[in-house]
Formats: sequence, structure tokens, C-alpha cells
Amino acid sequence: MTVRSLDMQGRANTPLDVSRLLIAGRANGSEKTTVGGPRPTRYRRPSYQSSRSQGSHGSQGQCGVSNQNIVNPHDYDSVNEYKQQDYDRVLNERQYEQPHQGVGFWHPTMKKLRGHVFKSWIRTIVILTAFLFAALSLHFGVFYNVNNHLRFLEVHIVDFDSQVPPYDNVTALVGPVLTNLTRQIHSSSIQQPLGYRIVPPSEYNFDPNAVRRGVYNWDAWAAIVVNPNATTMLLDAVTKGNASYDPTGAVQYIIQTARQETTTYNYILPQLEILLSQFSSQFGSMWTKMLLTNNSFSPMVLAEAPAAVNPAIVPLKIDLRPFDSWVATPALTIGLIYLIIVAFFSTSFLSPIHNKYVQLQGRPPLRFWQLIIWRWLATVTLYLFVSLTYSLVSLAFGVPLWGDPGSATEVITNATSYGRGSFIVYWIVHFIGMMALGLACENAIMVLGPRWMALWLIFWITTNVSTAFYSLELAPAFYGWGRAWPLHHVVQASRQIIFDLKSELRLNLGVLIAWTVINTALFPLCDFCMRWRIEHERRKELESRDQNIVRATEGEHELLSKEGEMQAKTRKGLMSAI
Repeated sequence: MTVRSLDMQGRANTPLDVSRLLIAGRANGSEKTTVGGPRPTRYRRPSYQSSRSQGSHGSQGQCGVSNQNIVNPHDYDSVNEYKQQDYDRVLNERQYEQPHQGVGFWHPTMKKLRGHVFKSWIRTIVILTAFLFAALSLHFGVFYNVNNHLRFLEVHIVDFDSQVPPYDNVTALVGPVLTNLTRQIHSSSIQQPLGYRIVPPSEYNFDPNAVRRGVYNWDAWAAIVVNPNATTMLLDAVTKGNASYDPTGAVQYIIQTARQETTTYNYILPQLEILLSQFSSQFGSMWTKMLLTNNSFSPMVLAEAPAAVNPAIVPLKIDLRPFDSWVATPALTIGLIYLIIVAFFSTSFLSPIHNKYVQLQGRPPLRFWQLIIWRWLATVTLYLFVSLTYSLVSLAFGVPLWGDPGSATEVITNATSYGRGSFIVYWIVHFIGMMALGLACENAIMVLGPRWMALWLIFWITTNVSTAFYSLELAPAFYGWGRAWPLHHVVQASRQIIFDLKSELRLNLGVLIAWTVINTALFPLCDFCMRWRIEHERRKELESRDQNIVRATEGEHELLSKEGEMQAKTRKGLMSAI
């Protein structure tokens, strides 16, 4: 056999042992071939025999090559037993090669290739369209039949009117109107807009502040509260002429827009306003009729308390944690998509660096298990700095990460869960989130390979966005798996930190750490799979070229098989990967 070394692109480089067979150079000795030296300039020569015969008639042959620099290969036969076909193969490679000429698309020689390309093209179109249909269906499906799912947005109706001492000795007028209206909605054939539920005051221990605490703790998305003194204060105003009567003190509806601003503004608030508008209309008609038909109310006294006559009751909106920092929108939505993209493409950025440890350049490669540890540590360190950069950008553009936490029953703006330590917690959440998202991308890329890794990116972004940026209460039950997806917990934890919401940080970090541990455990196996796939592709290529590759300390060598010689056997499976 003739041994040729390969460069990194698999092309034949300087012959190793052939230098003993043929040493050619210019007459002046400016270029010559030695083992490991530069390759000589190619010159046109029909064959070795013609050059030898021409060189015997003078000091230089026809091509200007001194016959003193040509060694007769037959002197080497007795040691290495080379055949003439080996010399011909070497010499043919030294001859001038005419560049290829292009042919037309319908050329007969292209027939077989056209069929192969056409089939591959059709197969690719089918795969891409089918995958795109499935991925987009996952995203659009979140909003499928959303009106039928509004009932899962629970709203508590709590009537304290005349049920708490010292106001329990008065017949309630305000509360019964609201509860009766809610029952009418339940009994009507019209589809229930929200999940209204009449809750007895005893469930909240007859404490209106406990209702606020329930909304803060996510027991309900919203609540409508009729205060204990609603009827008492109204009757007192019209009988005593209380000019300071405040019509907003009787009924309150409590929300928390920072929990999910899109759901609150698009679905909850519009429906609450419709219900309360109907309530105001019904109560206003009843109250006006009562004032006109009851002679015990003096017109002079009513004139002193006009707000008690009309509008009498004005529901007051209380937003415990308003979404008033709109600069937080990109930090909770689109900005997190960039984290997934950076984590995905970090593989492409780091792969050339990792590959230097396995390239044979005059030294042995790094042990496989140490390579795995290096890759994991290098990737996680990159995530650490990327998450820090993301957190610093959020802080620089005004995302509130410094306010003190507030009470669960009071309206607080610019409050954070951990005060000045909120930035550190925010950074930790995004760092662990990047490990959960990024290591999954690393494993998927190693298994799928460069051809299909783009499909994984589409799948990973679609499934995470669909289950993180929207309320799963409005999605079909199929999307219950979204509560285990990493980006869902990154968004929930970020909201809790920025807006001082109910803390579920232990649950969020627990799920993210579980993703990190599972992907770390799969990391070596996926690396095995990647190296096996690369070796498998290389074997298939060598079989088509009738060549073998042998790895040695000084590099990779190509063995040109003799005629009729079997291909060298290579290890397969995991042993080849190792």
C-alpha cells in the first residue's frame, strides 16, 4: 500500500513513504520533496518511464527535471514488494489534471443524479411542511376555543353587607343585588363569561382584607367585595344629609394585573366591567324607586347628600400589584427568546474550540471523559456571563429590581420581592434557566446533527413560548405539560421578583434544577451518540472512495487499497465513539 497523510479537509497531502520512491525537484534545487516538507510544484509528465528514458540522454529531461534527483523505484521492490499499479497510482496523481467541464441540467450523465436530488427535495419539503404544521398548531392551539375556557378564570363574589357587627342590625340592600345578578348569570342559558363563584363571608373569616390576601395568593384571579357597611352608610347619608358620603366605599373589585397583564386586560377587566355595569343599573333603578316612593326621606335632606342619591354606588377598582413598569415587558417576553437562541447557537460558537482537543496535530487527543467535563464547564460558564449580561441590560433600562416588598392587602407600585437583593436572585433565576434551556439544546444538537438542529430550535421556542407567555388556564387541557417546561418557570419567577407577587420560587428553581440535572446526566450519552454518528458517516464516505483512514499521533493517514484488497475493519458503535 501507499500511505498518504490527510489534511483536516480529507484531501491528500504530502506522501510519507513515497519520498523514497520519487524525489523530484527543479534543477537549481529551489523546491524538493522531503518527508513532512512542502509539496513540489506539479508538472506535466506522461509517465515515470518516459521521464526516465528522456533523462538518460542528458543531464535534464524534457520537463527540466534532473535525472540525478530521480531514484529508481525498482530498487525498493525487494524490501516493500510494491507493484507497478502502486507506482502508477502515485505518478498519475502527480500529473496535470484537466479541470472539470460543466454539463447541462438535462445531460444524460445527470439523469441518475436528477432523480436522487428530486427525491431528496420532495422528502425535505414534506418533512418541513409537516413539522411546521405541527409546530404552528401547538402555538395557535393555546387560543383555541378560548371563550369556553374563561370559566376557569375564577372570580369570587363576597357579600359582607350587614353581616359583620356592628352593621348586622340593618337589612342589606346592596349585597343582595350583586349576588342575585350572579345567580341569574349561572342559571341563564347564556355561556358564563368568567368563573364567578359566590363565596360566603365565613370562608374569609368575615374579613374583607382576607379577600385581598386571597387574590394576592392566587386563590382567585379577581374578587368583588361588598363592604359590611355598604347599606348602613348609604341609608345614613340620605337620612342625615351626609354631604361627605363617598359612593366608591361600598363595592370594590380587586385584581392583580402583574400576575398576567394580557389575561387581565383582555379577558378579566372587560367582563368585570360588564357585570358591574349591570349591577349599577339594577341597583340604581331600585334605589331611585325606593327614594321616590318612601315619604320618610325628606327632599331637603336628600339635597344635602347628592352623591347618595345618584350614583349612590360606584364600584372601586383596587389593583394590588399593577403592571405599571412597561419596560419589564421585553424582559418577560421577547427577551427570554433571545436567551434560548443564544443558548442554542453557543454550540456553534464553542465547537471549534472544543474540537482542538481531539485534532491530531503531533500529539494524542484529550481523554474522552475529560473532554466531556471541559465541554460542560465551558458551556455553563458561558451561560453564567450571558445571564449576567441579560440581567444588567434589564437593570440598565429601568426594570425595577430595587424596591422594597409591600403588604399583600395594599396597593403597591415598584415593589420587589427581595429589595436590593432582587437583582442577585433575578440573575440566579436566569442562569439556572439558561442551563435548563441550553443543555437541552446541546443534547439535541449532538443527537440530531447539523441537518435537523434547526427543527429542534423551532420546536423548543414554540413549545416554551406557548406555555410561558400566556395563561394556561385559558389553554386546552392538553397543554398541562407546559407547567413543567423550563421557560414557564423562568417567566413566573421573574414576575414574582419584579412585582412582588406570591412567591413560588422554590417550585420554579426546583423544576429548573431538575431539567439541568437530567440534561447533565444525558450529556455524555449524547456526546457518545454524536461521535458514533460522525464515525458512521466517515465510514460510509470511505467505502464510497475505496480508502481507509488510520489515526496516528502525527495525524490521520489515508491507506490506498490494492486491487481486490478488502476494506480495513473499523470498530463500530460506542467503541468507535470512544
